[in-house]
Amino acid sequence: MDGMGNTNTHMREVYSQIPGQKMVGRAVTMRFVPSRPDLREQVIGGTGSAEYLAMEHCGPDSVLVMDAMRLGWPSAVGDIKLLRLKQRGAAGVVTDGGIRDLTTCKTYGFGLFCTRDTNMTMPTHMLPFEAQTAVQCGGVLVMPGDYITADDGGVIVVPAVDIERVVAKAQEYYALEEAVKSQLERENVSPGKYYPFNDAARALKK
Repeated sequence: MDGMGNTNTHMREVYSQIPGQKMVGRAVTMRFVPSRPDLREQVIGGTGSAEYLAMEHCGPDSVLVMDAMRLGWPSAVGDIKLLRLKQRGAAGVVTDGGIRDLTTCKTYGFGLFCTRDTNMTMPTHMLPFEAQTAVQCGGVLVMPGDYITADDGGVIVVPAVDIERVVAKAQEYYALEEAVKSQLERENVSPGKYYPFNDAARALKK
């Protein structure tokens, strides 16, 4: 992605909550706004709330991305709400807020990526406002339908328009890495002979 000029793809302060988990899927987005008493009465509860509308858009290849304004501590979601994602067969959830009831949520069988485990409830600090719109999460722009890939190293956003080119380049890069590592094992020399990748490294694939 860096080589393609898209340098803002890695979410900051968003971490895997299950060691070793890997997740990939298409983004379904939802954003919170700062809490205010008059708005709270309008947006909390009911199936028309933005968080529930977003969940109903989710399916087996979906990742629910929740823009919690990088607040960190307030919980964007907890076990009762995430039970619906389990029913929908979603790939997982990503948020730059916290997740409540993580011990239970870890049994649901999908990816969990957030800032932290928390007991701080949401409505005092932020309110669900809009679904399936452009959001930020961890400082990265996420559009509905973008690709989300995540593991212990963090969460990466791949714009949907770039996915074919990114996959092709990633496969090419992986093959080059494997060729260079094999050659380094055979020669027992410094990685600097081939890495960063140079003409000598690229010749190994021919």
